[in-house]
Amino acid sequence: MKETICTIPVNEIFEQTGGCPICRMRDIIEKKYIDYITGAAMMEPDVRMLTNAKGFCEKHFRQMLARCTNRLPICQMLHSHLVDSDRKLLKNADSSSAKKLAKLEESCFVCEYIENHFSRSLDTLFRNYKTEPEFRQLFAKQEYLCFPHYRRMLTDGKSAAGNKYAELCETSHKLVCKHSDLLKDQLMGFIESFDYRNAGMPMPEDSRDCIERTIQFLTSRHPSEV
Repeated sequence: MKETICTIPVNEIFEQTGGCPICRMRDIIEKKYIDYITGAAMMEPDVRMLTNAKGFCEKHFRQMLARCTNRLPICQMLHSHLVDSDRKLLKNADSSSAKKLAKLEESCFVCEYIENHFSRSLDTLFRNYKTEPEFRQLFAKQEYLCFPHYRRMLTDGKSAAGNKYAELCETSHKLVCKHSDLLKDQLMGFIESFDYRNAGMPMPEDSRDCIERTIQFLTSRHPSEV
């Protein structure tokens, strides 16, 4: 399999087989940008201008607080963000201000940067799938694709995967359906363990955390994740 500076990170992700590979890709990118924004970047004027304008979503605020040992940069960023917001959003109590506030609620500095990087990584994935038989084998050996990232395979892969798009869809479909069937069995094992006819019988081991793993499958996020 041919490798370049762009393909190596994607190939390394697919050389593993646990969970959804696209989630692993997203998580690596997300950690990179959380580390970036809670580090020296907080003090860079151009970055501060962007964080003032875009803010952060609740999810990434929680990640920043959980992963940052030095809270001073976050405090400085929040102060700057409020000062900027006071000037731009709280000057008047009118419909124009409401629209600006609504736009801010939908905006996140980290989300935007993750999506830009993530989209480029997906494009590399699709080009790998199109040109590299070994990569297609690695893809087919994955444990599963979660619902959100299965959708990305179907919607984003059509042009980049070219004549391998139909195969990509078929392989992705098999991965998601196989795991869905497995989770349904495990969920039923959980349900049946509460049937009076099974009193005294232990719950199947793989059913004990099936609720959390099903939520992760449906949303791409484990409920325990910060």
